[in-house]
Amino acid sequence: MGLTGFRGRIVSLAVLTATLVVAVLVVLSHVLLTRATDADTRTLARTRAEAVAATVEVVGGKLRLVEGAGDAFDTVTWVYADGHLIDGTLHPSTSDDVQRLGGSGQSEFVTTPQYLLYGVPLPIQGQHVTVVVMVDLTPYESSEQRSLVMSLILGAFAIALAAVIAYVGVSRSLHVVRRMSALADEWGDHDPDRRFRLGPPRDEFGELAQTFDRLLDRVSDTIADERRLTDEIAHELRTPMSVLRGEAQLAELSGAQVDPQLVLTETDRLSTAVSAILDAARSRMPREASCRLASVLEQVVEGRVVDLDLPPDLEVAVPADVVVAVLAPLLDNAARHARSSTALTAETYDDHVVVHVLDDGPGFREDELERVFTPGHSRTRGHGLGLAVVRRIATATGLTVRAVADGRGHVEVRFPRR
Repeated sequence: MGLTGFRGRIVSLAVLTATLVVAVLVVLSHVLLTRATDADTRTLARTRAEAVAATVEVVGGKLRLVEGAGDAFDTVTWVYADGHLIDGTLHPSTSDDVQRLGGSGQSEFVTTPQYLLYGVPLPIQGQHVTVVVMVDLTPYESSEQRSLVMSLILGAFAIALAAVIAYVGVSRSLHVVRRMSALADEWGDHDPDRRFRLGPPRDEFGELAQTFDRLLDRVSDTIADERRLTDEIAHELRTPMSVLRGEAQLAELSGAQVDPQLVLTETDRLSTAVSAILDAARSRMPREASCRLASVLEQVVEGRVVDLDLPPDLEVAVPADVVVAVLAPLLDNAARHARSSTALTAETYDDHVVVHVLDDGPGFREDELERVFTPGHSRTRGHGLGLAVVRRIATATGLTVRAVADGRGHVEVRFPRR
């Protein structure tokens, strides 16, 4: 892939940042070195002027240099008395500046690319003496140029090193992403239940892997949930379909007519099952929909002997078809296990209503309160729609259903109150 894509952008950004930093450091160091060099040359000029002044003496009212002292500074120092040169050799390249400084009577610096001149007046025993000194700048300029070249070389090395470090660092980080991509491709073909499991996250990519693991867990749970729903559908639809098929085969063998009431009853059970399953699959319960609980329960208990005990005007924030899909199978189950009677009662609270489906049968044991909602669990030949589908519909639509072990058949359903 080279330096394209995400890695290329990161490396380019690192190189650009390193280049800007190096440029700033090189310019700053060169400016500081130039100022330090200028300060050093001026200090050297002052020191040299003081050394020359120490060699000047007055003999017989006349100024002269100490014997032999002028030889050491003859080409780089000049001594003026009352504006007249008394020591030093003028050169054509510096004579104009030297003479001007010697006659100015003021402390002054003159800088050119090749040299620095410094003139300073020094009163010696009543005489007006001006000392002019020169400092050759060529060694300092050479030193500055060498320093600049070395700074540029080191800066280029630093930029290259930053690019290499950025490339290696990003490549190692992206190795995790490449590994995740390869694993995902492999799982898609061979093992979709696998996870990345990269261990504790050491960076953002590790956290991304953990996030994907959690996402895959939720997807897997959803798929498993749908598979369980499919199993429950097959389990609950098998009974009415078997009854219809058996009745048809019996009529075919005996030459009798099929009982239309039986066909209608089983067809209604199939229709109710399909409607309930669709409601669970859509996982919806519009909160704006509501129904009067007493009216719906009168339809549910029609044709059944059930004692109703609930307020006539009580409304729940649940569609009527959901109430029917949940309570009808529970009443069928209660009637199947009851010895003599079944009942429906309701308790109202501030924000919810609890409906109790009761029968005087043997009830539930403590150790089977959750097991009764699993597919296939039955003490008789069937549960109508089945408690497993009831739990599925309740969960999908935001309701709560649970069995109660109190010595009788007792199931509670919690509805939101309007």
